[in-house]
Amino acid sequence: MLDILLSILVLTGAIFTFVGSLGLVRLRDFYTRLHGPTKATTLGVGCLLIASAVYFSVRDEGVSLHEVLVTLFLFITAPVSAHLLAKAALHLKVHSLAAEPHEAHGEERTP
Repeated sequence: MLDILLSILVLTGAIFTFVGSLGLVRLRDFYTRLHGPTKATTLGVGCLLIASAVYFSVRDEGVSLHEVLVTLFLFITAPVSAHLLAKAALHLKVHSLAAEPHEAHGEERTP
């Protein structure tokens, strides 16, 4: 039963990590590329770390806290770093392929 749980966690982690990496390569502008590593890859690495923590906790006598701490650190730092990167890109006026909200609704821009 444990092998099935670990296999599901590892496969789920690998799929999320692959999709996040593929999104980083295939998406066209900076803002959309930011979603790949911060969303899907974070979940993928989180699943892999949880599988590792479960495996080493069952194999050894105690709870494996190394993976839990790395997972916690990853889930805290990835959204913060993505937010800071997006704010820096907005500050530097990095071009986006998405239409601005007032242009998408057909409204005219007032200077």
